Amino acid sequence: MKVSNETKVGALTAISITLLILGFNFLKGKTLFKTGHYIYAEYGDTKGLMVSNPVYINGFQVGTVMEIDNEDASLHKLILTLKLKEFYQIPSNSVATIKENPLGTPSINIQLGDATTFLKAGDTVRTQNNPGMLAGIMDKLGPVGTQVQQTLTHLDSVLKNINKIFDPTTRNNMQEVIANINKTTASLVISSASIQQMLAAQSGSIAQSMDNINGFTKNLADNNNKVTQVLTNVETTTAQLAKTDFNGTVEQLKTAVNNLNTLITSLNSNNGTLGKLMHDEALYNQLNQTLNSANILLDDLRVHPKRYVSLSVFGKKDKTGPLTQPLHDSIPPKR
Repeated sequence: MKVSNETKVGALTAISITLLILGFNFLKGKTLFKTGHYIYAEYGDTKGLMVSNPVYINGFQVGTVMEIDNEDASLHKLILTLKLKEFYQIPSNSVATIKENPLGTPSINIQLGDATTFLKAGDTVRTQNNPGMLAGIMDKLGPVGTQVQQTLTHLDSVLKNINKIFDPTTRNNMQEVIANINKTTASLVISSASIQQMLAAQSGSIAQSMDNINGFTKNLADNNNKVTQVLTNVETTTAQLAKTDFNGTVEQLKTAVNNLNTLITSLNSNNGTLGKLMHDEALYNQLNQTLNSANILLDDLRVHPKRYVSLSVFGKKDKTGPLTQPLHDSIPPKR
């Protein structure tokens, strides 16, 4: 069977187109037959992720993005098909995040979990929204920009108020104030010069005062031994005072005062001889009567001795009656 040249050219063209399509899809990460290990991931925003973008675990590329499909027409959920180079033991609680690269293509990074079970072919890996470096910076710069804008608005208002305050009259007043300040500083310069002259005039007095201070300190240095001896005596006296038993002395004084209080209490009471002598009026009267009788007896013995002693030397016996009250010369005068 003879094949025409046209048929050969058409067959070669068809084979070339097929190989071209298969090679292009291969370069994009697609194959004609869906073989290998596939897992799925669901995102609300793919952040520019494209087919054939790499998938990394701990910085090692384990696969590529095979397909990106939408679950419904609203595009609220996008399903990514991840083709793994070979079967890997990926824990079931691992998390896949989209890692943006401002200078390159985005990629998927799978953060391994700690579960004891592993993902199987066809399982869906957990996902998490990663704001990325630029998104985080922009989120932080947003409030700062708003604050800067508000600050500029307030600054503009302040400058307007300042312009209203500093009218021509106010500026003239400020110039006058500055002129007065200049005059004041000139007066201060003149005053400082006068003070320097006064200090120069008083330098002799200051020098004499310093000489007196030096003489005083020299006298202290010359009498250092005497001062040391005085301090030693003071120290000895304080040591002796410290050794004195002040507590014992105070206790003895307290005991003596207590005894004195007891004696005074006994005298003030009607108990005891001294107390009765001081407070018992009957005893006082009896003592007075006893003393009065003793005085009468002594006076009678002195005036009539013959009545008590019978001696012929004194003559005959005195038969007069006894005394009934003491004589006037034996009664002590009243004070």
